[in-house]
Amino acid sequence: MKRKFIILIQFNIIILFVILAGNYIPLIENKIYSDNINKNVNLSTMALKLDEFKENDIYSAKDTYTGDLTGYVYNCPLCSGHLGCLYRYDISDGKNTYDDETYGTVNIVASSTNLACGTIVRFNTSRISDEPIYAIVLDRGVAGNALDFLSPDLDYALNLGRSIITYDVLRNGWGNKVEG
Repeated sequence: MKRKFIILIQFNIIILFVILAGNYIPLIENKIYSDNINKNVNLSTMALKLDEFKENDIYSAKDTYTGDLTGYVYNCPLCSGHLGCLYRYDISDGKNTYDDETYGTVNIVASSTNLACGTIVRFNTSRISDEPIYAIVLDRGVAGNALDFLSPDLDYALNLGRSIITYDVLRNGWGNKVEG
């Protein structure tokens, strides 16, 4: 019995020693010091920097959709002559562009409520241009992922016809900014 008691005390002393020793062992920091002029960047850090750059890049796609592209004019039979998102913006003279603070002069498109007012999209269609088209959602009246391109005149809209396009969303709405 005495022997079992001694073994139990020895075991408790060892456990106590392990616990106390574990608390006093200093933490070792993993640092790499390099005097090399051509310092290497950690891959995780590089990925974070690329993500930060992408977030701040106004031309990187936030989302991509596929839908129909059609053309319309301000005075079409079901149109009021006013934009659904900027009711006071005058397009009755055939104006089909908008001067955005960030993206400059962009075309106007109508979309469904899937895209917020002020959303900037980029798409390609050889019917309009060989260069990418930048447009802002300022009107409503289509369904799903379709876009309706505000054309300067009826002939332009008819020549545009209907085509399936893939477009990138570069900005989701105006954010906190209120446009009038």
